[in-house]
Amino acid sequence: MSVTAVADYDIPARDTVDKFPAPLLYIGWEDHLMFCAPFCLPLPPDMPFGALATQVLPGVFGYHPDFARIDWNQVQWFRSGKAFSPDPARSLAENGLRHKDVIRFRTPGLDGIKGSCS
Repeated sequence: MSVTAVADYDIPARDTVDKFPAPLLYIGWEDHLMFCAPFCLPLPPDMPFGALATQVLPGVFGYHPDFARIDWNQVQWFRSGKAFSPDPARSLAENGLRHKDVIRFRTPGLDGIKGSCS
């Protein structure tokens, strides 16, 4: 549904990057309904993308029974709904991720608890 403003909309955003300890990144796991929405995490822009799988995501999604079974070489990444092929050795910023971007990952063969999303 589109919205048409009847007057100028000149209100400064209150959630700009300078108001957070690090840029915010939304991360969601496709087909895993135990998590109803992407998590919003403040992550340093110089962090290597590969550190997500080894250092960040275990603390966020690790309690899901499927998490330990993820084959990270088969994971499909999406950025704002479009396929995305990040370079794990490059930083989040070098992979083009900015404040408040949304990424999601799909794990082929893992479709929720006992296949609940298949």
